[in-house]
Amino acid sequence: MRLSLLLLLLLPGPPPALGMEDAAFPHPGESSQPPPRACPLRCSCPRDDTVDCDGLDLQVFPDNITRAAQHLSLQNNQLQELPYNELSRLSGLRTLNLHNNLISSEGLPDEAFESLTQLQHISVAQNKFLPRSLRVADLAANQMTEIFPLTFGEKPALRAVYLHNNQLGNTGLPPDAFRGSAAVATLSLSSNRLRYVPPSLPPALERLHLQNNLISKVPRGALSRQTHLRELHLQHNQLTDSGLDATTFSKLHCLEYLDLSHNQLAAVPAGLPHTLAVLHLGRNRIRQVEAARLRGARGLRYLLLQHNPLGAAGLPAGALRPLRDLHTLHLYGNGLDRVPPALPRRLRALVLPHNRVAMLGARDLAATPGLTELNLAYNRLASAHVHPRAFRRLRALRSLDLAGNQLTRLPAGLPAGLHTLRLQRNQLRALEPEPLAGLDQLRDLSLAHNQLRVGDIGPGTWHELQALQVRGGLVLDLSHNQLSFMPPDLPEALEELHLQGNRISYVGPEAFLSTPRLRALFLRANRLHVTSIAPEAFLGLPHLRVVDTAGNPEQVLVRLPPTAPRRPRAEGP
Repeated sequence: MRLSLLLLLLLPGPPPALGMEDAAFPHPGESSQPPPRACPLRCSCPRDDTVDCDGLDLQVFPDNITRAAQHLSLQNNQLQELPYNELSRLSGLRTLNLHNNLISSEGLPDEAFESLTQLQHISVAQNKFLPRSLRVADLAANQMTEIFPLTFGEKPALRAVYLHNNQLGNTGLPPDAFRGSAAVATLSLSSNRLRYVPPSLPPALERLHLQNNLISKVPRGALSRQTHLRELHLQHNQLTDSGLDATTFSKLHCLEYLDLSHNQLAAVPAGLPHTLAVLHLGRNRIRQVEAARLRGARGLRYLLLQHNPLGAAGLPAGALRPLRDLHTLHLYGNGLDRVPPALPRRLRALVLPHNRVAMLGARDLAATPGLTELNLAYNRLASAHVHPRAFRRLRALRSLDLAGNQLTRLPAGLPAGLHTLRLQRNQLRALEPEPLAGLDQLRDLSLAHNQLRVGDIGPGTWHELQALQVRGGLVLDLSHNQLSFMPPDLPEALEELHLQGNRISYVGPEAFLSTPRLRALFLRANRLHVTSIAPEAFLGLPHLRVVDTAGNPEQVLVRLPPTAPRRPRAEGP
């Protein structure tokens, strides 16, 4: 029952009151019948079913209330408790107005409202129902429009308040809403109707969620007291450069995470603190990054600038030089036509898909020898414009994504430590052994959606991957090419083979002699018929568990081999 009261505590709209146009509390004079004789002292009873005790400074719940009462108003008094024995008599109450009293949770017995089985409306706003001992208050998704000072104020033990997904505007959040609750560390006001960052926020805040509002401004000094703030979420608002100033974030000496994505910023904000580790500026209107704006954020590890209009000059040489410890640079969906120059030497992940990069020179990546992830997918790279030594310095590289470009052959000089190589959706027409030589740690090779035929795969191409048989299995994706039969001499380490969407019409008895570790085979949407697969094709594959042959001209039934028994170890003489 207390939970129900807690939610009703902040119901939107004014409380029902006598004298207002509300059918729950009729106006005096609406009935020609004389007032009932049984009416509490100083109260008025305009009808047999209505008792009005508003504004009488009552400190004790009135007695002598008629059992026939359906509408009882006690707003604007000083009641501190609701006696169960009095309420239990009023089982016919339909509306109860307790707005603006001093009732606390201690003054509410658990069974206080159990007998009010006809109650339809109760107003208990501006009371003290939340106890001083409260640590977490979750009032999310309740359509609240207003918070009263006594709701979250004077709660010294309060640590977290969740008010997201309501209808709170700035006028509904008074300056003293958290007075006396200085220990609040987490405050969620996301998905409301705030137009600016509220003033007088709790000084001990560590996490502040203001995303999905209508915020266009952070007033000067609004965050000056929040020196313990570590996370600030302002994404999906309407912030412009004029809504921030050089002091907006400068006093947040503990700030580690700042999300300003999905706003209308045209520049990197000034005054960023040196403690900042993650800066999210995606989906803004930033055309150029200035080194001066990043000089203060020298501890930045993750910079996300995806989906901005950064063009050819968007990241000039030296723009990121202050960020010596930068780990990840995310530039998805901009207009860059080359890899940005003079990147931080310690950079580990460079994410550049969906740009306009058309060439890779011999030294474009030389400044970042520690890269472990490089994503250049869906750019405009052609084989003729990728220098043979473009990847030579990247000895730590583990993941290389070149999908969705215009490559006609595998790049030369690939780093020996690669685990993942993605080349799908290019224009590959040939595979030669040399580019794959030495890639003995490769785990995932995607060549899907190219123009490969079996005759385009040079002899010995797969032999370059034989070292994998000791180190682990390989996933090879050759789907959606122009293969008309099974590629021969596949690598022994192969565990998962994707051949769907080709032109394969026959699988012979020796197709998988070289791949005894095969676990999954995908032959969906080829040209297979009932007799296309030789019965003995899978006999030497004890680990095979998945064969997908759906979407062929005829249904192909496959009998998987039995699980191989454990082989006894050979004993010595």
